[in-house]
Amino acid sequence: MTLNKAYIIGNGLAGLASAFYLVTESNIDPEKITIYENSAFDGGSLDAFDLSHNSYYFMRGFRMLESNVYSAFFDFISKVPFDDDSNKTLLDDFKEFNEEVKTFSVSRLIEKGKAINARQFKLKFADRVRILILLAKTEKEIENMKISEFFSESFFNSNFWIEFATTFSFQPWHSLEEFKRYILRFIQCSPVLDSQSCIRSTRYNQYHSVTKPVKDLLLKKGVKFVYNAALINAKFKKIDHKLALKTLQLQINQEPNEIDVSDNDLVFMTLGSMTSMFSVGSMKSPPTTPALDSTDWNFWKNIAPLSPEFGNPHLFLADCDATKWVSFTITFTNPVFTDLLEKITRTKAGREGPITIKDSPWLISFALPNHPHFPGQPENNHLVWGYGMHSNAKGSFVNKTLPECTGEEILYEIIRHLKFDDRLDEIMQGATCVPCMLPLITSQFMPRKISDRPKVVPDCAKNFAFIGQYCEIDHDIVFTLEYSVRSAQQAVFTHLRMPEKVTPIYKGWRRLSHLFGAFRTVFR
Repeated sequence: MTLNKAYIIGNGLAGLASAFYLVTESNIDPEKITIYENSAFDGGSLDAFDLSHNSYYFMRGFRMLESNVYSAFFDFISKVPFDDDSNKTLLDDFKEFNEEVKTFSVSRLIEKGKAINARQFKLKFADRVRILILLAKTEKEIENMKISEFFSESFFNSNFWIEFATTFSFQPWHSLEEFKRYILRFIQCSPVLDSQSCIRSTRYNQYHSVTKPVKDLLLKKGVKFVYNAALINAKFKKIDHKLALKTLQLQINQEPNEIDVSDNDLVFMTLGSMTSMFSVGSMKSPPTTPALDSTDWNFWKNIAPLSPEFGNPHLFLADCDATKWVSFTITFTNPVFTDLLEKITRTKAGREGPITIKDSPWLISFALPNHPHFPGQPENNHLVWGYGMHSNAKGSFVNKTLPECTGEEILYEIIRHLKFDDRLDEIMQGATCVPCMLPLITSQFMPRKISDRPKVVPDCAKNFAFIGQYCEIDHDIVFTLEYSVRSAQQAVFTHLRMPEKVTPIYKGWRRLSHLFGAFRTVFR
């Protein structure tokens, strides 16, 4: 079959990767590939804003990678040119950077302003055994279960849980099935969970290191981008016992717009968004309480009743208290904070990996990206990105919950926990802390049945696929760049009848050396 056009909904990583693979692998004219984006920005959740004219930077998120788990992502960036003047790829630059900058932490956990021994997981014997029992369970046996329904209360007080949960953003009420997938996918990293030496990073933030170069390449190839375009609904027709998408119903700049889709067209639709309905505060104001309504989710909610294969979007929207947290980006224009922190970490700033303040009621975790994290970032500007896991607790030094706090109050709480009191005024004078409320940021972690997420290409699908963080991919883990790229690969290569081109998942749990290392780690 000769393909005519392709329509992609969402220009996050899944959408950009889908367009890239269509350009490089299909016979569709790139000028007949259109990406529709609900917002006015590129990259979906892979954002980063250079507001240095106001002396600060802002990112909703911060991502760390690992050499084996991110195989599809690395395969993708290995095909994207770094520049026009060499044969270098984005992957080449990634490898060069990680040869230059290596992560090693001796301060994974901080308590009372000092690094404590994070190597001792402090697991009770019964909890160690429960981890092994979990790994033997099938997903069907544990679907729709919470982590807290499987482990004892003591498990959640262990260093293992605190380190694992704050690295990957798990809460006790999250999906046991997803928790198990994470343990298996990162099993080769378990011996270094405390030192974080398995962490890899992009040279700059992921917008400048991934989103922008991919978008620039697609533009050069002729791919079209349409912004402020929200997909609201779709019409389908039956062909040979399958569903073919025949009409896309969008709002473009608030105006209704219908696109007729032929049987020879392909449509790839991003379902939902983990960064929907976010709100941003400032040094003097907390993030506003977001209105719990978003066009990012309307399409999925509207088509879900049409087929049991389309999943259940309402599950992921049902409890924002269980899925929210506040992140923050701090820009320092003097070196006082980083100099003091280096005395605790005994590591050059930007190479210590994530740090968790264990005795923080908010359970604050933060990381210092290697400088510069933005192209052209001044030498005297240093960044910290962090978040708090316990949104409803009041701070130790600020008698408010994290969502109620201004950027100034969040920074004050951190400074006091780190015992930098003597230099508080100096640090504050040269800092801007921007808080961000993300009500759905861990919604993809909520307990679920396998049927709650549609397959990337549902069995009933004739000319469409679902991409992003809310579709079902066997064995793989959400909340990762890997999941977005793999969904794009499965979507494109299934419809192009090239399934062999989907990058294999790294199954470290099948290697005896990794299993032995994990076993020793759990019982150390």
